[in-house]
Amino acid sequence: MSQFLAQVPRQALLQQQRLTPQLIQAMDILQLGTLALESRLADEVERNPALDFTPEEVDAPPPPEPEPPSSAADGDRPLVVDEHGGADFERLDTMVQEYDWLDDDQYRGGFSRARDADETDGKLDAMANAAARPVTLQEYLLEQWQLADVDERTRALGRAIIESLDDGGRLDVPLGDLASAVAPPAQAAELERALAAVQRLDPPGVAARSLQECLLLQLAALPGDNTLERRILAEHFEDLQRNRLPAIARALDVDVEEVKAALRVIGRLSLHPGSDVADRVTPPIVPDVIVEYNADEDRYDVRLSRVSQRELRISPEFRELLEAARHDKRARDFARQKIEEANAIIDAVRFRRERLLEVARAVVEAQRDFLDRGEQHLKVLRMSDLAARFGCDPSTISRTVDEKYMQTPRGIYPLRYFFTGGAETDDGDALGWASIKAKVQEIIAREDKHNPLNDDEIVARLRAEGIDIKRRTVAKYRAQLGIPPARQRVRY
Repeated sequence: MSQFLAQVPRQALLQQQRLTPQLIQAMDILQLGTLALESRLADEVERNPALDFTPEEVDAPPPPEPEPPSSAADGDRPLVVDEHGGADFERLDTMVQEYDWLDDDQYRGGFSRARDADETDGKLDAMANAAARPVTLQEYLLEQWQLADVDERTRALGRAIIESLDDGGRLDVPLGDLASAVAPPAQAAELERALAAVQRLDPPGVAARSLQECLLLQLAALPGDNTLERRILAEHFEDLQRNRLPAIARALDVDVEEVKAALRVIGRLSLHPGSDVADRVTPPIVPDVIVEYNADEDRYDVRLSRVSQRELRISPEFRELLEAARHDKRARDFARQKIEEANAIIDAVRFRRERLLEVARAVVEAQRDFLDRGEQHLKVLRMSDLAARFGCDPSTISRTVDEKYMQTPRGIYPLRYFFTGGAETDDGDALGWASIKAKVQEIIAREDKHNPLNDDEIVARLRAEGIDIKRRTVAKYRAQLGIPPARQRVRY
């Protein structure tokens, strides 16, 4: 054997699949919800001078669904710049025209904002319409805390407490663990004093260390005499959780009706007051897809919402820059980069729109019974089924439905709601888990409230309807629906 290692060049044919930056960007945009997409596009338009929104016309019909770009399209080929820039300019000009929805007559006639002072600035509109960042619970409390009449030591300790709250406003961190958050380390009495001051902030119940303390703090903020309610929470909280109303009544020497009246007051309190603050700033759900019933043809029509159909184009001002930069290589290089970036965004938005529309149509086709008759008739539908139908990976379907909402005649639902496993009935029909959960809820809604059904009895009712599931599955669905066990549902 030779003592030397020789390097011999050779050729080998390898097949590799690589994700291009354009494909990564397309997948990223595909999974954005409507509001997130609007914010992303506003940022892209602001960052890239070559990109702009098409002007919105009042009562104008939605733009036609564009054909997906072919692999041989100009936007997919690298730009080649020669010395004189002639071929480069022609290539860029072609790309501009391909992605500009306005024809030359419209453009020359005055759609340029530089020529028409009355034209709306699309970039400014995009910035104005972008959703503002919501105020967090901590920011909401710290704004009040700055105005609190406390000394500087208490102010520093209170800030540490506020920053340790969870999203629901609960203080799950022991006070002793916060002692080292400030210098010098705090004493227990100092922390208790700061906590009491923070607990006086809005909303009532914030900074509580337990559910019991949270409810007591809210009760203390209510007007009137709530002695009975306070005693129930302070002395009989465990009995309250177990719905032992007669035991509470005997211990407090009052009638059960008085206990029930007190529970109506307690029932109006919030379990997570911090979340109530977040709800005040949560943006409304904007549907990506709208489903409407067509009575003339007895079918459901599917269309994208107006927000999802908003079009992008190459900025008219950038076309003017191209015309002026015909013989300037540096300007051409800059224009090439920006146009390629703009093309990638436009293609990604088109891909998102096309894929979302075809997936939504497939969902409506599969879930016709749900649309006609309600959630108890939701069918089994798996992402892998649609992936096989469209010839793509299930992850693409997952990204398509992620954070997307569908507005139907029965309400607005997340697109993911329609994808579920399920079980077969005795008749061979496949029911989705969501429809079985709805049946559990309906059975409980019809029960005798003075003698509620336990989980075994609910299983028996489902089996009578041809649905065979386990008791633990019923218990899981009941918990997901927020329905307590039978002993806690008893009404006295």
